Amino acid sequence: MSAPPDRPSPEDFLRQAAQEGRGKLKIFLGAAPGVGKTFEMLSEGAARKAAGIDVVVGVVETHGRRETEALTRGQEIVPRRDMPYEGRTLQEMDLDALLERHPQLALVDELAHTNVPGSRHPKRWQDVEELLDAGIDVFSTVNIQHIESLNDVVASFTRVRVRETVPDSVLEMAELEVVDIPPDELIERLKEGKVYMPAEASRALNHFFSKSNLSALRELALRRAAQAVDAQMLDHVRANALGGTWAGTDRIVVAVNELPGAEGLVRAAKRIADALHAPWTAVHVETPRTRQLGPEEHRRIATVLNLATQLGAAVISVPAATVVEGLKTYVTEARATQLVVGKSPRSRLFELRHGSVVDRLVRDTPGVAVHVMPLEGATAPRPRRNRARGAWGTRSGYLWTTAMVAGVTSAGTGLSHILTLGNVALLYLLPVMAAASLFGLRTGLYAGLASSLAYNFFFLPPVHTLTVNNPENIVSIVVLLGVAIVTSQLTSRVRAQADLAATSARSNAALAGFLRQLTSLGDRTEVCRAICTEISLLFGLRAVILESEETGLVVQAASAADTRMETMELAAAQWVQDTGQAAGRGSGTLTASDWLFQPLKAGGRVLAVLGIAQDDGSDPIRSDQLPLLSGLLDQAALALERLRLEAEMRDVDSVRERDRLRAALLSSVGHDLRTPLTSILAGAAELHREIDHPLLTMIEGEALRLNRFVSNLLDMTRVEAGALKLKVEPTDLTDAVAAAVADTRRSLEGHSINLEVPPDLPLVRVDPQLFHHCLLNLLDNAGRYADAGTPISIRAERRYGELILSVIDQGPGLPPGREKEVFETFRRLEGSDRAVGGTGLGLAIVKGFAEAMGMSVSASARSDRKGATFALRFPEQLLVKESGEVGE
Repeated sequence: MSAPPDRPSPEDFLRQAAQEGRGKLKIFLGAAPGVGKTFEMLSEGAARKAAGIDVVVGVVETHGRRETEALTRGQEIVPRRDMPYEGRTLQEMDLDALLERHPQLALVDELAHTNVPGSRHPKRWQDVEELLDAGIDVFSTVNIQHIESLNDVVASFTRVRVRETVPDSVLEMAELEVVDIPPDELIERLKEGKVYMPAEASRALNHFFSKSNLSALRELALRRAAQAVDAQMLDHVRANALGGTWAGTDRIVVAVNELPGAEGLVRAAKRIADALHAPWTAVHVETPRTRQLGPEEHRRIATVLNLATQLGAAVISVPAATVVEGLKTYVTEARATQLVVGKSPRSRLFELRHGSVVDRLVRDTPGVAVHVMPLEGATAPRPRRNRARGAWGTRSGYLWTTAMVAGVTSAGTGLSHILTLGNVALLYLLPVMAAASLFGLRTGLYAGLASSLAYNFFFLPPVHTLTVNNPENIVSIVVLLGVAIVTSQLTSRVRAQADLAATSARSNAALAGFLRQLTSLGDRTEVCRAICTEISLLFGLRAVILESEETGLVVQAASAADTRMETMELAAAQWVQDTGQAAGRGSGTLTASDWLFQPLKAGGRVLAVLGIAQDDGSDPIRSDQLPLLSGLLDQAALALERLRLEAEMRDVDSVRERDRLRAALLSSVGHDLRTPLTSILAGAAELHREIDHPLLTMIEGEALRLNRFVSNLLDMTRVEAGALKLKVEPTDLTDAVAAAVADTRRSLEGHSINLEVPPDLPLVRVDPQLFHHCLLNLLDNAGRYADAGTPISIRAERRYGELILSVIDQGPGLPPGREKEVFETFRRLEGSDRAVGGTGLGLAIVKGFAEAMGMSVSASARSDRKGATFALRFPEQLLVKESGEVGE
């Protein structure tokens, strides 16, 4: 039962109590970096400090912006804590120092930041949670692409997926302030170098910071802020028991039933919601009448609710005594602004007897726009001749009622010498109330009629006749009948409410027990088996879980050991895996299957597919069971997602530890080899001046080769650690290529070099040293794998808005479809007919260095003959125009 609208619900009291003593969080939300979130946070923090509030800067990232740095002057800044990581020292916010300082307000920048491994919390937003729990107010900043639920949406049009995200629950408890500037103004700030360094800004303008991307991000930020404000407004309204819809944004509710044509209502609600960009919910009201529906009507309701789910609606089933009461309660609690209902053909006599549901909804839901649509295909309902079993009462009920009336008659006869006729009449109220309470309306009416006849026959003069001489005695008979009717009606209503409450309690208990069981399991197979077993027991059907593997979907667990999936069932399950929508019997897709398949989704992906079926081939699930099944599916998906995340965390920890050890090993080996190599090269060079011997030439060449290998090890360590420091300057390609050819003359021995680098090409903005390493590794790779005596070509050309520098050899070439593998660390394509040798580091270093400088590198097989082509691509922004400015 919901709380009356004039007082808050217990849940609202608990929510408010949970916030007592807790700090308040304010988030400055922006569409993209550079809109001024940190500037606005610091400005408001300074204003609060001027107003006498104790304000401390926990951490702030100025990114070298002078305006932002100026705002930090005069602020108390808590020193950061040094954290060792992979041989380096990084700085993080000192959470313990902040807690000890305990200011009234802490400024914590970049809420989505990932802390250095070894910190108390892996994410900065978790640090903020601890500050809030300590009663400290927090100001923080976040960009819209860092919100967990919007991560996929942003990546779909920016082609950039950020790895640092903040759960939506953090935003739901925060006050949001949108920091917004128009895209053109932000682009101008980028060009002026107020967001990134010039080289980075030029690259950003052609990728993430295009005007179309910024406009879409801006719209997302404004919409997400509007949703948060709307949710907080509703919480406040409910907590203070305020009436009205408080329609900051539209909220659509569509009422569905078992009548034909209900699918049209759902589609109409979808069109309205899309036009208004509003959330919408499909509601089915469960009344006592729902129990009298047949299998076909239950199947129709289930189909409509499945359609609503596929169209993006939230689906809910509301227990209530009447349809009007259920819809009115839900619309009030959800603060809906528009209600979509269907109207079926009704006779005038029916409406006179029972009234119009639509008219009552319009009258009882003020402030809500009610859309009334005819149910296409629905016909006027015929009177129900087949009552529910037991609706007229049971034989035992009538026998017990007759016995009670007889017992009261005997008691009244025995006491007639001391009781008046009025008191005897009161005795007959006992069987009437008992029969109505125990056996229902019609049995209660029978008790009233039997009591009236017995009272008239045995006690009213003339006795032993049904004649009534005194008109006052007629009143007693009418009262007995009236009490029977009223008591029976009240009892029927109480019983219906008790049944609804019991149904809700059973669903809640089932969900709680199901969740408790799943959380106690740590093995994926055991969890899948528990899901199938529990669903099978709760609904009395067969259940199976299928998971995707390399060979396709396979049965992971089943409630029955002999469960087999035929071709039709596997096709339906695969469709569910691919689309994330239900399929099979009772849905709108592949209905020939005896199984109904539902996706287990979490984190925006389908983790597994659940199939359910009845042994007799009927529809697997009734409409009134759908809400419970939906809740169980959500809990099951969360349990599987928990296991997946735990496995990923174990893998990440293992990879992190392996990378740490490998980096430490490479660094140690590289430094330990560099010193003796330097001595060997110096000694060989000195001897070579005095003695000209082939062995000295071989020693010097192999030492140079080993020295290059050591350099590659150290360079790879720098790439993977992200420790590259760029020194970008305009570079002439002709000079750079000539220098690289000269330094690799030993590797290219026996190969002629065809230089096709036009002298009129523009200069390129690169780090000369890193670019030189890229060319060295590409030429060394070509010299080792090209066929003996074949020429190696170095070609540069400008086309399609970019400059391409290619190294082309004539050798075994690359296996089709495996061109990208050659750039992986320690990867050599041994399965191909390429020569054996090398460490698999050179091309990986080329890729790492090229991407660090804003270039890209690709490999492909030659189309004119046997061999391979490795191409470095310089985008337009890395080319220097004649005026000396970077190209746009």
